[in-house]
Amino acid sequence: MLTYDLVVLGSGPAGEKGAATAAAFGKRVAIVESDPYVGGASTNTGTLPSKTLRETALALSGLRARDLYGVDLSLRREATVGDFLYHENRVKNKERGRVLDTLHRGQVDLHRGYGSFLDPHTITVLDLDGNTTTLRAEKVLIATGSSPIRPPEFRFEDPRIHDSDEILSLEKLPRTLAVIGAGVIGAEYACTFAALGAKVYLLDGRDILLPFLDREISEALVASLERSGIQFHRREKVLRCDDSHEDFIDLVCESGFHLQVDQVLVAAGRRSNTEKLNLPAAGISPGPKGLISVDKCYRTSAPHIYAAGDVIGFPALASTSAEQARVAMCHAFDFGFRFNMGPLLPTGIYTIPEVSMIGETEEALREKEIEYVAGRASYADNARGEIIGDTSGFLKLLFRKSDMKLLGAHAIGEQATELIHIGLVAMMTNSGAELFDHTCFNYPTLGDLYKVAAYDALLSPLRASHSGAALP
Repeated sequence: MLTYDLVVLGSGPAGEKGAATAAAFGKRVAIVESDPYVGGASTNTGTLPSKTLRETALALSGLRARDLYGVDLSLRREATVGDFLYHENRVKNKERGRVLDTLHRGQVDLHRGYGSFLDPHTITVLDLDGNTTTLRAEKVLIATGSSPIRPPEFRFEDPRIHDSDEILSLEKLPRTLAVIGAGVIGAEYACTFAALGAKVYLLDGRDILLPFLDREISEALVASLERSGIQFHRREKVLRCDDSHEDFIDLVCESGFHLQVDQVLVAAGRRSNTEKLNLPAAGISPGPKGLISVDKCYRTSAPHIYAAGDVIGFPALASTSAEQARVAMCHAFDFGFRFNMGPLLPTGIYTIPEVSMIGETEEALREKEIEYVAGRASYADNARGEIIGDTSGFLKLLFRKSDMKLLGAHAIGEQATELIHIGLVAMMTNSGAELFDHTCFNYPTLGDLYKVAAYDALLSPLRASHSGAALP
């Protein structure tokens, strides 16, 4: 039996950062990883691969070149799967190496195999050869991530039917693709394959695309998807998926709608990877979809066992998972450092165009009966927006009317996920329109949109009484 201060189950963002935090303070740490590669879904099947494929699709399609120069610089031959996956494989390998280097520098032991609890402090690791290793831990961090849900109506043995992990191993690029589920993953992949020239159908049971977004942003994204050729089918539920035909897959929806496509991507949500952990032996009872309940310090019902990342549910982002694990380990070992998560967590969605947000939406402010002022700034009226060829993007800021403090920032367009950080820092420092008024931004930059949007909000009362008022 090997004894450790901390045993971490899973090497994704939560597992890696949790292990690195404890190791940095001199704790003896081990990580247990069942997959052949370290890094979790973030590195191998989710965050980085999907965003890399988005950039590859933009490059191979020549989409940016057409928008910028009016010339088609795309490949003059049909792109192959090898073309599509080359950069993605390179990025994954680089990130795997970085994770291994972090563990090595922290002298973290890596145990390959499936970890499960024998009792609250004892974990057995079963490797691929059937050998077992027993680990004794003072503290445990569960960071085993999540996996795609596979609805029974889809036969995933068919190489033309994919979940969001399998899509990275597709055998050929689709000419027509049905994406089932218009959540973040579904919407992102729909945009990627549409950029490559596939005819994409996006089916979802809801009325609104990504309803957690500010409604104006959501509607702008739908308009952009439709301009790119994506057909969005709302209030549709697939009842049957017939893959008996050699040349096509036939989808039959509850409404009677039929659709025939080359390939299908099912993005029906994710389930926590807890089934093989034997959690009852640790005194933990998982909830629906395998989720583990935690307190604000990420402690489970067993006080020495913590959980972070996808395994505890929303928001299930790589960035938030890493932060949760850092906070959890600082609390577990009483390091006197980072006892709480930051109060604001940004959302970044890598559709085409990108969407990002922080804070309140207009709908939430109206529901809370908070009086607010909105300010907007368009990429089309910004010199950098013109340079990069984005004329439909915009930044929207929401200020509290009484003191013009920033309550929410929303962006859609190129580099929106970078642009939102200015609003994030402003809100973290309890700043508002006055900050943007007194800040000199580089020119030409998208950052200057904050000044224009702030002026738009500040001048809204003036415009109401003087219709000719212009931004300075």
